[in-house]
Amino acid sequence: MQRRTFLAATAGALGTGFGLTGQDRQDKQPAAATNTTSREKPFRLKYAPHLGMFKNHAKDPVDQIQFMADQGFRAMEDNGMARRPVPQQEKIAAALAKNNMTMGVFVATADFRKPTFASKDPKTVDKILQDMRNAVQVAKRVNAKWCTVVPGGFRQNIEWDYQTATAIDNLRRAAEICEAGGLIMVLEPLNPWRDHAGCFLSKVPQAYLWCRAVNSPSCKILDDLYHQQITEGNLIPNIDLAWSEIAYFQLGDNPGRKEPGTGEVNFKNVFKHIHAKGYDGVIGMEHGNSKPGKEGEMAVIRAYQECDMF
Repeated sequence: MQRRTFLAATAGALGTGFGLTGQDRQDKQPAAATNTTSREKPFRLKYAPHLGMFKNHAKDPVDQIQFMADQGFRAMEDNGMARRPVPQQEKIAAALAKNNMTMGVFVATADFRKPTFASKDPKTVDKILQDMRNAVQVAKRVNAKWCTVVPGGFRQNIEWDYQTATAIDNLRRAAEICEAGGLIMVLEPLNPWRDHAGCFLSKVPQAYLWCRAVNSPSCKILDDLYHQQITEGNLIPNIDLAWSEIAYFQLGDNPGRKEPGTGEVNFKNVFKHIHAKGYDGVIGMEHGNSKPGKEGEMAVIRAYQECDMF
């Protein structure tokens, strides 16, 4: 599942059942999901499904969160949270709090083609900073600690290092806003070979350099293992080398960007490794389901049960 497709699907969900509020919500409220596979113990790590992953078991976001909790998940993420109506954000936050679940990332600002953080254009920079101010307010409503930043594209007619310096300057401005608001922006390197040709930030070592240069506790790395398996592989050594700057993980198996066990990555070993290093943050399940319907959703749960037995 390409990120643009994923975000588009999220936006589509916002325009349909996920966006119901008020009288429409009362009129169309589905019955709570029936759960027949509740776990006695939660997962060891905070794997975070996204809203929509278990839509065949529950339609409304609050019911989906309850279903996740019943399966032992201790976190949830939602790329499109910032676009949801405020009353819905508040209901989602209440459902997470009720189930003692951690809110994962939401997208604060992202572009996949146009230079944004590599730009000195005042309007572009103002848009970035306003996005970050908005993200701080969303984070306060949903009790989020992290937000995703995709730093846009690069220009062909300017030396790479000049653009890097500009990106670092803009990241420092954004980090100041986040730091004042108690939020951490996590920079996501995206693979250029299959999904995101033209994006400026593509590798973990590159993100590590940027974060060290910004030198802020509010500017860290989102290590998406799907993207990095495609771009550079060497997952565990790169995790170790960039460890001080990694604040969040996401994943999808490769090829296919589906649940663990459908591709080539040994996620059980990766999870064992980061658990041994003391990681207690969120691992976002930013991938699709390999099979349709309820059967496919249960296959996702079983895949994580297997990987969690390390």
